[in-house]
Amino acid sequence: MDHAQRANAVMSRIHELACISEDPHCVTRTFGSSAFISGCSKVLKWMQEAGLQARIDNIGNVRGRWPSTQPNARTLVIASHIDTVKNAGKFDGPLGVIMGLDLITHLQQERINLPFNIELIAFSDEEGVRFHTTYLGSTAITGKFNSALLDKTDSAGITLRNAIKTMGGDVDQLAADAIPEDEWLGYYEIHIEQGPVLYEQHIPVAVVQGIAGQHRIRVRFHGMGGHAGTVPMEMRKDALCAAAEFILAVERFGLEHNNDLVATVGTVDVKDAASNVIPGEVTCTLDVRSTDQVLLKKARRYLKDIASQICAERQLTADWDIIQKAKPVECDTALSHLLAQGITAAGYNVKNLVSGAGHDAVMVGAVAPVCMLFVRCYKGISHHPEENVEVADIAAAIQVSAHFIHRLAEVYKKR
Repeated sequence: MDHAQRANAVMSRIHELACISEDPHCVTRTFGSSAFISGCSKVLKWMQEAGLQARIDNIGNVRGRWPSTQPNARTLVIASHIDTVKNAGKFDGPLGVIMGLDLITHLQQERINLPFNIELIAFSDEEGVRFHTTYLGSTAITGKFNSALLDKTDSAGITLRNAIKTMGGDVDQLAADAIPEDEWLGYYEIHIEQGPVLYEQHIPVAVVQGIAGQHRIRVRFHGMGGHAGTVPMEMRKDALCAAAEFILAVERFGLEHNNDLVATVGTVDVKDAASNVIPGEVTCTLDVRSTDQVLLKKARRYLKDIASQICAERQLTADWDIIQKAKPVECDTALSHLLAQGITAAGYNVKNLVSGAGHDAVMVGAVAPVCMLFVRCYKGISHHPEENVEVADIAAAIQVSAHFIHRLAEVYKKR
């Protein structure tokens, strides 16, 4: 089977998995939902059909292992995620999982004796939609899972602990699912770029040099509710106006540091909202990202000061809660070099990019060397139904990945 045929087979499975959704009108597959559980079962079946030692672990990761015949072999993890945002595209996450399965299947057909194990993982929760807890699956795999998260609740009041139990997981066994640090060889992820660079430059694939760090904050403005018809304008303590001023300040700050940082307010929630009521409490989320860890910290402190200034001027108060902090991650030089060699061997020019989006590689980077391959996507669109990848670009990524694995095996055999 040539690369184009393999790419078409990958594409077929991507469409098949996309049909499993919480919403019949779009792709939505959030952690622990019935659609997510069905999607996991589908991927598990594919892994079993490929002859892998397959299982679903306690956090909901689907894992398929192809063991090496070498004694005491270390493990290369090939992974991405299969959970989605709401009203998502088909490719963000599943592309890497299904391409990984294709890669292993054809390595088996070559009867190649790899000097390392390969474990393919479909991570359970990278997007963090339901519990606002990104990287649940990869934190469990790396032994970094924070058990305090088990008491977090979703919008329906269901705890993460109970969601795991509903999926058939045992929260007391989460630590046992981790891959010990000394068993890791490395980590490889294939993912759509989620940006327009490859699309604009007509390049099918790129090597990821690093992943931006990310700080997520919940900001809650406390004012005073009141009747919209009776409280004079100059006497109001309107929490929504304070939030609006803060949102524009975040945008200005992001524009001022456009080359080094991005800042976004993604959600706004007005408590007890009504058209004839002055908003008394408003909660918004702040997302700040940069590859510069020092700048990231400075940005967080600066924007917190801005929120405080706005509140002082308007006689309000604000709560500032850090939801998540992830440091910037540099991809491994040696693995990335082998990946670049794979691109050259496949006949393409090497392009290096930095990822502004977070990936499970952020968590894995704390315990193992990581590398990533970006695949061109239509206009850089992601987290949206128009997200799309051409079959030809999938074929290019397949060819590059095969070269990469063979080169890695050659290097590892010499050790």
